[in-house]
Amino acid sequence: MDDEQSAIDILRTFIEKTPFLALVGTTTNPLEALGILQSQPVDLLFLDIHMPQLSGLDLMRLVTEKTRIVLTTAYSEFAVESFELNALDYLLKPIAFERFLKAAQKALNTSIEPSLQWRPAEKAADYVFVKTESKGKMIKVNFDEIIYVEGMKNYVSIQTSEEQIVTLLNMKDLENRLPAKQFMRVHKSYLVALDEIRAVDGNQILLKGIKTKGVKACIPLGDTYRNAFFEALQEKVMGSKK
Repeated sequence: MDDEQSAIDILRTFIEKTPFLALVGTTTNPLEALGILQSQPVDLLFLDIHMPQLSGLDLMRLVTEKTRIVLTTAYSEFAVESFELNALDYLLKPIAFERFLKAAQKALNTSIEPSLQWRPAEKAADYVFVKTESKGKMIKVNFDEIIYVEGMKNYVSIQTSEEQIVTLLNMKDLENRLPAKQFMRVHKSYLVALDEIRAVDGNQILLKGIKTKGVKACIPLGDTYRNAFFEALQEKVMGSKK
């Protein structure tokens, strides 16, 4: 993380050039970083020391049990303290790619001690943070507020009981993140919350939220997903067998 967007862009470029790294997210806000770390496992965090609200060292004290940390800063005087907090490496700006790669390779070759490994919460997370069209803004989305999700080319629209949230994601990634017991893919362009279904009429799924502004009265049931959909509902279906 860095207060300067150019520093983030440099690290993003370095990560894209490194075959064993995949970028999870970037932010200049340490509180947003906490949200990302709480919602998903992150193997390696590049962290700047000077940030608003929380310093990098303060954030480090909160997340050292969740991820490996490499500090990136223009100031050398914090090196001793950072290593006392178990920093994996300390990169001084301007950062050369060769030096960045050395730190990344160290992370790849260094296993986390069992006591420091990512430990999932006893209760599975019931929300995610998603990026919006506004640069740097993330919104917390509670699973139990989602009515349906609609695919829109490179974006998805998440319709909740309160608002419509448009985010740069693909349907497959979101489908994998949402709990399978609560949500189901019913069309190539739609995921639906099973609790929000009011009725099924042929190829149409009628929703409870039809009085909510912006919520569609129904969504289509695709032929590809029909059998799996009715199999999932089978234990809830009552009526005489023919």
